[in-house]
Amino acid sequence: MFQVNDVIIYGAQGVCKITGTEEKTVNGRKKTYFVLKPVGDQGATIFAPTDNELVLRKMRRLLTKNEIHQLIASMPEENAVWVDNENARKELYKSILAKGDHLELIKMIKAIYAQKVQREAEGKRLHMSDERFFKDAEQTLYNEFQYVLDIKSKDDLMAYIFARIQK
Repeated sequence: MFQVNDVIIYGAQGVCKITGTEEKTVNGRKKTYFVLKPVGDQGATIFAPTDNELVLRKMRRLLTKNEIHQLIASMPEENAVWVDNENARKELYKSILAKGDHLELIKMIKAIYAQKVQREAEGKRLHMSDERFFKDAEQTLYNEFQYVLDIKSKDDLMAYIFARIQK
């Protein structure tokens, strides 16, 4: 179970710190909530019920440095996940983002990036929905990497990843 001062991943919100618990009455019922502060947005506060299994499944511990290094090492071998049918692709990518599986996010990022490069070579732009999925997947994955590795900027993180892959 999670405790106050734990730093966790909370679904699409990314890295959050549990700053406390709070009792609230909603619809006449008293419930206890975790008070979460997203690391990237200190002005935001999220209240997550401590007894809701669906919500608790969105919460997980951060990867370790070693786990991140293993993921980075696996990046070159991961196959891209591209689906030609736009509606099917949207559904797949929504599902990947919702689950937050790191390997699937890596495959998704690789696929969209490859498609972007191909479309730019043809003088075309990437579909707006694919750009959004790309940014969301990068933010989900890189937000955690940056926090755990204590790297401040995305550019520095990308340099770090490329340097480790080229070893």
